[in-house]
Amino acid sequence: MPFTEVGDRVWVARYEFIDVNVSVVGGERGLVVVDTYASDPLAQEVVADVRALGTGEVVAVVNTHEHFDHTFGNGTFKREYGDVPIHATEEAAARTVLSGEAWKEKSQKYDDPRVPAIRATDIVPADHTFSSTAVIDLGDRYLELLHPGRGHTGGDLVVRVPEADVLLAGDLVEESGAPAYGEDCYPLDWPLTLDLVHGLLTPATVVVPGHGTPVGRTFLEEQRGAIGVVAETIRDLATSGVPVGDALGGAEWPFPADGLAAAVRRGYAQLPRSQKRLPLV
Repeated sequence: MPFTEVGDRVWVARYEFIDVNVSVVGGERGLVVVDTYASDPLAQEVVADVRALGTGEVVAVVNTHEHFDHTFGNGTFKREYGDVPIHATEEAAARTVLSGEAWKEKSQKYDDPRVPAIRATDIVPADHTFSSTAVIDLGDRYLELLHPGRGHTGGDLVVRVPEADVLLAGDLVEESGAPAYGEDCYPLDWPLTLDLVHGLLTPATVVVPGHGTPVGRTFLEEQRGAIGVVAETIRDLATSGVPVGDALGGAEWPFPADGLAAAVRRGYAQLPRSQKRLPLV
């Protein structure tokens, strides 16, 4: 899968399995790879594609969050590029192994020829962590790593390439499908997190989602609005006394309801007792 340049020395490759984006940012000192794909064999494909760019050696890796499809290639990049540093938020790094092992356990029910290799992949968490912001210096340019808040997970980060006006958003933004609300999401925080991300954009910023085609500020604004509707609907249902088990069928949702079960459970759990009305279960 070849990389496509979406900004000055910023390339993105969209891989078919799980429709994951892997990004590369180039600078005087080398390349930074953002997310490493879903297994050792799949990451070997990424390594080959990065080398085919012919623009330098990888000097750092970034994980936008801990999920297997963004981190299971970490060990591959360590082996191929001499123990290259891997950057992530403290929360994401701390949860990488737990999250990955949980997915391996769940994957036993999937009938896909790539699953055995995923299950056999050693999970390697990030070893360079930060709580709110960090910088990677590439000599003639720098990358800003920011944790804007909780949303898709508790440890999401975005990568800003200022002079290229590109923002790599990870799974805080989704283009190829609805935002993914899993068992580690924070549905009530997600809208405010995207407000902070929005503040990093110009009208011309290229936003690279975790999955799908690069988008712009207008797309992010529209998705933030829909994610805000999910959060406010959860609050409204809880304050009206609708039991959590009845919530999905008790409202109109901006995304398919079958993908929001975890959002409802997690949102109800986040709300303080003072914001819930009986009867609730």
